[in-house]
Amino acid sequence: MTSTHSATAPAAPPWRLFSTTAHLAFLGTFGIAAFGLLVGFAAMSVGFIALAGIGLVMLVGVVYVLYGIGWWETARVAGLYRLEVPLPHFAAPPEPGFKGWLYSLGNQLLSGRMWRALSSAFIASVLGTVQIVSLSLALWGLALLLLRFTGWGAGWIISPFTGSTELVGALLVTLVGLALAIALALLHRVLTTAIIGGGAREEQLEAHARASSAQRAGAVRAADVERTRIERDLHDGVQPRLVSVGMTLGLAQETIDSDPEAAKELVAEAHASTKAAITELRQLARGIHTSVLDDRGLDAALSALASRSHIPVTLDVDLPGRVNRDAEAALYFVIAESLTNAAKHSRASSCRISVRLLQDPHPVLWARIDDDGIGGARVVPGGGLDGISNRVFAAGGTLTITSPEGGPTTVEVHIPCAS
Repeated sequence: MTSTHSATAPAAPPWRLFSTTAHLAFLGTFGIAAFGLLVGFAAMSVGFIALAGIGLVMLVGVVYVLYGIGWWETARVAGLYRLEVPLPHFAAPPEPGFKGWLYSLGNQLLSGRMWRALSSAFIASVLGTVQIVSLSLALWGLALLLLRFTGWGAGWIISPFTGSTELVGALLVTLVGLALAIALALLHRVLTTAIIGGGAREEQLEAHARASSAQRAGAVRAADVERTRIERDLHDGVQPRLVSVGMTLGLAQETIDSDPEAAKELVAEAHASTKAAITELRQLARGIHTSVLDDRGLDAALSALASRSHIPVTLDVDLPGRVNRDAEAALYFVIAESLTNAAKHSRASSCRISVRLLQDPHPVLWARIDDDGIGGARVVPGGGLDGISNRVFAAGGTLTITSPEGGPTTVEVHIPCAS
């Protein structure tokens, strides 16, 4: 399931200028110093690399600190300007163990999203430093105005203005300081929302492109697996039976004159084999397309499927009505293949199927298939679980398989749909 988030900041109310000013003042006070300490620590870490590897441990700490700053900056900007952008996550290891952790660390160090957030924090710190100067000017101008009208602070406020120019100069300094503070707050908004929000939009587009590619690849693999299954069922089931029917009818034709009774038995045998072949063809056609699913919906189709299962099935379906037909078809075939796998490999004595329509926040067709078999189910290329995963991915859904050795096996499916 995918969703689109807006990364454009809404119109800022006037009070947000004060919040931005406070943010900039904070970053101007501590930001530059923090970045200076971090750069110094990183340089010291490089220098200590030759000292029993201590520098490497310090550099690992630097990576985690950089990630923390990037996370904090993203959360700060998103909260300040109401940006709907996801918070960054530390790069997941591609494989378990120390090697996977090293890859994760390297991927995080190369993360463009982290560096964009760091650049946003650094720019905000520089703007904050200038913001402190502008606020100091404004406060100084206000103090001069108070001095001009009240005479307070005559001993500690230094003023370059004298006489009649003092009022005009104090007012000008105050206005310039306030105008500069407001301009810096607006500039901060433009720059940080462009850096944080713009990067989020790019990542969303990339994620959507990757998801679309995965769906297309899953659809192609699912079609290949389905074609292979149909070919196998035809080759191993219907085709030999039809060949046997042809041979039996041929023997009956040869013996019909010399031994009519034997010929009748052969014809009866061919008739029984023909009915069995028709049954197999119906089952094969039902595996390709089930008419009851189109006519009566998923609940009825699953009830029919459960009644034909080789193992007892407890069916728990709670749907408000018909949903997206593509989602229904995908879930039906996932459940059908799961039951087939359970009957063939799991040695299960019972199976439970639960189906619900969730709102997460968009409609999602959810199903869980539990069996009490021996477990140990694994996704093997070309196997039944591979076909299930391909169908789910092609529908834009997610699949979770839990099957420890000794059982039980649980297959959980989420397929997006429109009700």
